[in-house]
Amino acid sequence: MEKKLYQWQEECLERWFANNGRGMVQAATGSGKTVLALTAVKRLEKKLEEESKEAPLKGQERQLHIKIVVPTGALMRQWYKALRGYLDNDSESRGDAGNFQGVREKIGLRGNGSKDSADCKYMIYVINSARYELARQILAELKDGGEVLLIADECHHYGSGQNRLIFEFLPYIKEYEKNFFSLGLSATLPSGQARHYLASALGGKIYSYGMDRASTQDTVCPYDIYHIGLAFQEEERQEYEELSDRMKHLYSGLLRAHSILGKVEQKERYEILKGLCGSKNKKIAEAAAMYIKLSYKRKSLVCTASARTVCAYDLAERLADEEKILIFGERISQAEELYGLLEERFPGKAGRYHSKMGQMANKNVLERFRDGDIRILIACKAMDEGVDIPDVSAGIVLSGTSAQRQRIQRLGRIVRKKEGKERALLYYLHITETSEDSCFLPEGGENHIFEMEYFPEGRKFVNPPYDKAADKFLREMLREGAAGEKIKEAQRCIRLGCVRPDWRLGREEIAKRIKGAKRISDRNYWVCMKRIGDFATGEGK
Repeated sequence: MEKKLYQWQEECLERWFANNGRGMVQAATGSGKTVLALTAVKRLEKKLEEESKEAPLKGQERQLHIKIVVPTGALMRQWYKALRGYLDNDSESRGDAGNFQGVREKIGLRGNGSKDSADCKYMIYVINSARYELARQILAELKDGGEVLLIADECHHYGSGQNRLIFEFLPYIKEYEKNFFSLGLSATLPSGQARHYLASALGGKIYSYGMDRASTQDTVCPYDIYHIGLAFQEEERQEYEELSDRMKHLYSGLLRAHSILGKVEQKERYEILKGLCGSKNKKIAEAAAMYIKLSYKRKSLVCTASARTVCAYDLAERLADEEKILIFGERISQAEELYGLLEERFPGKAGRYHSKMGQMANKNVLERFRDGDIRILIACKAMDEGVDIPDVSAGIVLSGTSAQRQRIQRLGRIVRKKEGKERALLYYLHITETSEDSCFLPEGGENHIFEMEYFPEGRKFVNPPYDKAADKFLREMLREGAAGEKIKEAQRCIRLGCVRPDWRLGREEIAKRIKGAKRISDRNYWVCMKRIGDFATGEGK
C-alpha cells in the first residue's frame, strides 16, 4: 500500500509527471522530500510497466535504473534505510514478505567506504564517488535500452566545480532522452548561474514548498524561535572595536580607489577584495589582504565569544529532562569546551560530532543519540545536512551562520514530525554589539518568535513578558503570606520556565500536566506555569 501523501506532495508529483519526469523541487527540510522521491519511483515504475503492456518491445524487457546522489555518507545511510523500508513494504504488498535478502541485493552503495557492484537496480552514490563513474554508467544503461531515474538530493551542491562531472552524459543522450528522468531535491535551490546549470541538467524548478507553508499546513512540527542577545566581555569588546576601527580605515582607502565596492552586496564585495589582493598596486593589494585578514579575525571573535558557551550550558541545564537537544556550532574548540561542561553536569548523556572525531566515532555517537543513550549532541557544521532524527525537540545555535541555506537546514533538523512530539524549540544566540544578524529567520508564520537577553555574570535570562507575569505571581504569593520554602520553590520553577514555552499553554493542557505529574517537583512546576500564564493573560488576581 502506498503511503498517504501530503497535498503538496501530490501536487508536486502531478507537475513532475506533466513535465515528463524532469524537474527540481525546493521543499522545507523535514517536510517529506524523501517520501516524495520514493513515491515518484513507485509511480514511474507503474507508468512504464503499463506502457510496456500497451506497446511491448520485442525481445527486450524494459528496466528502470534508480540512481540517487547524495553529498555525504550520513545521507547515504539515511537513504539506504528509507529505501529498504520502501522495498520491504513493496515486497509485502506483492505477497513476497520476508524476502529481505532479495531487497538488500537490489540496493548498491558507492562511496564512503562502500564499493558495491553498479549493476544493482537501486544505486546510492556519495558525490565524491559519483563524479568519476556515474555519467558513464547512466550512458551505458540508456544505450542498452534501459530507463534511468536520477535523484539528486541536496542538488544545490552539484551545480559547480567538479560535481558537475555527474552530468557529463547529457550531451550524448539525445536519442535516448525520452528514457531519462530526473528529480532534484533541495530546501534551498541556488540562484544565478548555478541554478541555470542545474535546470539544464535536471529540469527547471517545478515546485516550491517553504517553511511558512509547511508550518501552516501542519507538515512539520509547530516551533518557537528564541532570539537571545548576548554581550561581549570587556576585553572582547575592546578587541572587536579595535578591529572594526582598523577595518573602517582600510576600507575608506579601498573605497576611494575602487568606488564599485560601495555599490555591490557583501558577498560580491568580498570577491572584489580577494581580486584586489593580486593587484599590481602594492599598496592596494596589501590593504585588501589586511582587510580580509582582520575581517576573518573579527568574525572568529564574534563566533567564539565566551558568553555563548555559558548561555548554551544554562539553556541545556534548564530545559526539561525529556528534551532531546541538538547544539549547532561552527568551531571545534568551542564544541569541545561545551562538551566538557555538559558531560560533567550530565554524565554519559552528552556527545559531540565533528570532523576531528573520525568517521566511526561520529557514526557511533549518532546512533547513541538516535537510540536515546545520550540526549544532548553538539555538532559542528556536519549536522546541517543528512541527519534524520525526528525526536530532536530543541536546537541551540551556539554560533550562527549568515547563510540562509544553513539556517533553514538547521531549523529543519528539529521540526520533523513524530508521534508524541508537540512542539520544537530553537534558540539562536547572537552578540548584540556586533553586525551579527539578530534574527534567525525573518518570518514567524503560525509560529512564535521571542526576544530575550542573557547575562552570564548572574547566569540570568531576561524574558520581559514572562518576567512581568512571574513578578506579579511572586508578589501575589507574598501578599498571601506564603512561607519562605514555598517562595524558594516557586523561584526554582520560575527559573526553569523562563526559557520554556510552557506558561503559554492553555489552562486545560496545563491542568493535564499537573494531574499527570509523577514527581512533586514537576507538579509544583506546572502549578507555577498555570499561575504565571493566568497573570500573563490577565486571568490572575
